[in-house]
Amino acid sequence: MSARTLVIALGAIALSACATAPQQDAAQDSRPADAWEAENDPLEPFNRGVHAFNQGVDKVVLRPLAVGYREGVPGNIRMIVRSFLRNLKSPIILANDLLQGDLERAGNTAMRMAINTTIGMGGIADVAQDAGFPYHDEDFGQTLAVAGVDSGPYLVLPLLGPSNLRDTLGFAVDTFFDPLRMYTAAHDPSWADTVNYTRTGLTVVDRREALLDPLDEVERSSIDVYAGYRTMYNQLRAAAIANQERGGVTRSATTPMVDGEAFDFKEAE
Repeated sequence: MSARTLVIALGAIALSACATAPQQDAAQDSRPADAWEAENDPLEPFNRGVHAFNQGVDKVVLRPLAVGYREGVPGNIRMIVRSFLRNLKSPIILANDLLQGDLERAGNTAMRMAINTTIGMGGIADVAQDAGFPYHDEDFGQTLAVAGVDSGPYLVLPLLGPSNLRDTLGFAVDTFFDPLRMYTAAHDPSWADTVNYTRTGLTVVDRREALLDPLDEVERSSIDVYAGYRTMYNQLRAAAIANQERGGVTRSATTPMVDGEAFDFKEAE
């Protein structure tokens, strides 16, 4: 199945899910339009349908897979996978650090990439962390936010989950210009799909395992799980854009303080 066919199929499934969303969600959709606007969610009826579809996929496939991964794979092996995936993403992080004009974080990323690619044997060991170069994430959605681009409305994507128009564009740009994807496509097209699908699969499992506890907490504590996911995503992105670190350090004094620590990925145990 080609990528284009997959996208079309996912869109059709999401539209179908929107039409068959649970009655409780339909009641939520009856709220005035200005309520959706106040929450930056004018697409809420559509988003709830896609959310219902995503929840179904998560309960049947992704969460059981993540639980099995956590319980069946030793913590040190999971950390090797996470470190390796982070190192593969380093060029994208470095590019966005530079685009944001953050030379300090760009230098940190460059050192991490150099140390972990060499001494860390391609990133399977996060030697840079112990050397005083901690990991941080960065993407083109954050770069657009730093440049002053508005987030646009909240958007739930099939399988990918919570986003907004700005972050969706950022994800597309990061994916298109990903060095690994570009290299495999140019040098060994026969292996390109295998390499990229394998990396995507590992990334999905690693990310879902890391989010097991916070997402389970949202499910337990939220009367409206959809709204809980929306709140969590918006807070997480606000903290990421502000470059908030543990202890509440932000990009600037005018940036809203958001507790991003609650959403930090815990090290594998």
